[in-house]
Amino acid sequence: MTKGTLSPQRGPTIVGTTMDGFLLARPDGVLRTRGARARYSTVEHAVAALRSGTTDLVVGALPFDPSRPTALLAPLESHTAADLAMPLTGLPGLTLVTELPAPAEHVERVTRLIKLIREGTLGKVVAARSVVLAAETPVDPELLVAHLVGLHPTANGFAVDLGNSTLVGASPELLVQRRGRTVSLSPLAGTLPRRSDPAADLAQRQALLDSAKDHAEHAYVVEWIRQQLSPICTELTIPDEPIIISTPEVWHLATPIVGTLNDSAPSALEIAALLHPTPAVCGTPTDLALTTIAETEEDRGFYGGAVGWCDASGDGEWIVAIRCAELDADRTTLRAFAGGGIVATSDAQSELDETTAKLRTVLRPFGMSL
Repeated sequence: MTKGTLSPQRGPTIVGTTMDGFLLARPDGVLRTRGARARYSTVEHAVAALRSGTTDLVVGALPFDPSRPTALLAPLESHTAADLAMPLTGLPGLTLVTELPAPAEHVERVTRLIKLIREGTLGKVVAARSVVLAAETPVDPELLVAHLVGLHPTANGFAVDLGNSTLVGASPELLVQRRGRTVSLSPLAGTLPRRSDPAADLAQRQALLDSAKDHAEHAYVVEWIRQQLSPICTELTIPDEPIIISTPEVWHLATPIVGTLNDSAPSALEIAALLHPTPAVCGTPTDLALTTIAETEEDRGFYGGAVGWCDASGDGEWIVAIRCAELDADRTTLRAFAGGGIVATSDAQSELDETTAKLRTVLRPFGMSL
C-alpha cells in the first residue's frame, strides 16, 4: 500500500459520473484510493491477484448475495491520512420518492416472517426495507461521508465505486480485521431506538439489556461466528455476554471477539468471504434465510454486504455495509436501506420502528427525517 498524507480538500469535487475509487474513514485513520488497474468480479480472482503479486492492494465491496458479482478492484494509487481533512459544506435538499415497501407492507411482511419462523426450521431472518430519495443537485459521496463521520465519530464511513453507482454509508459494525495472525470483530445484533428524553433513553438501554428476544437474536450471530472461525483459529476469545453500544440513533448489543489464526492464516478478504453474510444481516440457517429474503424482498444490491481492503500480506479490514445508501450514476437519486433481525418473539410494528431509526443515520446529514 502506498502511504502518504493527503492535501486538505478545498471543497466538494465531482469527477465524471461515478466516484473514481474507494474511501474508508475509520476512527483511527483514513484510506483513500483512486482509479482501477483491474476489477475483480469474484473474491477468488481478487485473492489470486494478491497472491501472484499482480497487485499489492485490493479494495471494494462484496454484495449481500454471495452469488452475485463483487465490486473489488486493484487501485492505481492509494493514500492514508489521519482524517478526511474536508470542509463540511452543505448537502442538497432531498425529496422522498417512494418507500420499498411502504411501511404497512413492511409490517405485513414481518408478520408473515414471524409466522414462518414459528412454524418451520428458520431460526432468524433479517427483514429490510429502503427509501428512494431525489436530491436537488448531485451529491458528492466524499462530502456525505464527511458529514456522516462528523455526526458518528466512532462509525466507519465509506464510499465505494460500484461501477455504475456509489455505495456511501457510516457503519458501526466491524466484520473482521486481520493484523498478522490476530483477527478481531464485533458483531451487532439486537437493537432498540434511542429516545430524546434522557430518562426514557436510559430505560430503553436497560430494556435492551433485559430483552430475552434481543439476546436470542444476538446469540444466533455469535454462535455462527464461533462455528465459522473455530476451524481456522488456534485460539478464540468470545465473552459470555454481550456489551451494549450506541449510535445517535440506536442502542446495540455487541460482542467483541478476538482470535489467533492457525498456520494456514487466510487473508482478511478470505475471512470476510467466510463470514459473510452473518446472521446479523441475513439469518439462520444461512441458505434458507437467503432464499426467504430473495422471495420476500426487493434486491438489496450491496446493502448488507461488506466494504474494505486487503493487502498482499493478508492484512485488512472489512466493514458490514449497513447504515448506507446507493447513489445512482448522476448522484441525484439515493436509495437508503435499513433492516432488522426477525425471530419468533419479534413484534412487527417494533421492527418497522427499528428500521426507521436506522434510516436516520443517512438522512440526518440532509436535515431530513421520515
